[in-house]
Amino acid sequence: MEKSLFFKNIKISFLDCGNGPVVVFLHGFLENNTMWKDLIPEISKKNRVIAIDLLGHGKTGCLGYIHSMEMMAEVVSAVLKSLRIRKITLIGHSMGGYVSLALTERYPEMIRGLCLLNSSSLSDTSARKKLRVRANKMVKSNFENMVRMSFVNLFCEESKTAFKSKIENALGEALKTPLQGYIASQEGMRVRLNRMWVLKNNRFKKLFILGKKDPVLSESETLAEAKKTQSEAVLLSGGHMSHIENTDSLIKALNRFIKQSLNY
Repeated sequence: MEKSLFFKNIKISFLDCGNGPVVVFLHGFLENNTMWKDLIPEISKKNRVIAIDLLGHGKTGCLGYIHSMEMMAEVVSAVLKSLRIRKITLIGHSMGGYVSLALTERYPEMIRGLCLLNSSSLSDTSARKKLRVRANKMVKSNFENMVRMSFVNLFCEESKTAFKSKIENALGEALKTPLQGYIASQEGMRVRLNRMWVLKNNRFKKLFILGKKDPVLSESETLAEAKKTQSEAVLLSGGHMSHIENTDSLIKALNRFIKQSLNY
């Protein structure tokens, strides 16, 4: 069921379905809660699923010209408080993983388990920061081409052919992202903190799910990050978009993780 609330005078949109232990899904950059449409029917069979549109994405409004990970975490917290939810298993895809870590830093007692899906606890490298600045300049005059390029390049080469129809549908959602949402989120990711310590210092269930052919995140570096933070790691065959490229394997891994997190 689609719901909404107002936070600092803007509308926050989210899905709320199923019954049982609460699982919160946070989407990535240029995505919205529709990215979980193939997962929610399976995950909600035994769980209550909350899938939130983050600032400047989907049906949620923008709030200024920098959407920091901390501000986005405030939005998530506002939704959970409005629903009187106290314990969650958290699954964040890419940028959603950064937001998950910011939320966990502030409310560690709320977290049963944290899954970083095609994501990292590290801050941007200097090269990546420069790319974000450049993208924010270019997108002002060439929005559609920039969004198209940013989005399609997240898939491994084989997936671009194998999942052409699904990629086009997801790209259609990405193109609905307002210019302000694009720029504010890029800036928020650029200035985000390294939060590896959040994983190191907490003993809830932790999981990295990564793609072997991810063009954004290094397999070896992510596996090393998982080892340093005493986190489990699941390696899938695709790229950065596991929910499209490895749907069935992802559902299996998440169901297992959610079940295990309840025992922590």
